[in-house]
Amino acid sequence: MKQERLAEKLKQIRLALGLSQTEMLYRLGVEDLITYHQISRYETGTREPPLRILLEYARVAGVCTDTLIDDKRDLPARLPGKVKHK
Repeated sequence: MKQERLAEKLKQIRLALGLSQTEMLYRLGVEDLITYHQISRYETGTREPPLRILLEYARVAGVCTDTLIDDKRDLPARLPGKVKHK
């Protein structure tokens, strides 16, 4: 797993969901564990997220963790976990 590729996927998930980094904390349910600064570090590849955070990203996006950690797998064009806003 290349850190840059993972970082790109994490940012793609957040942007596809239309969330700020702070909003992403709440969507992930980890606002008591990390800050939006850490989300930024995960998205730029300067810090590798722990397994719990990866599991939450996968849950929120509606994808399996393999999609996140396998460099050869792309995120789906439309995330299954994306909530439609009316």
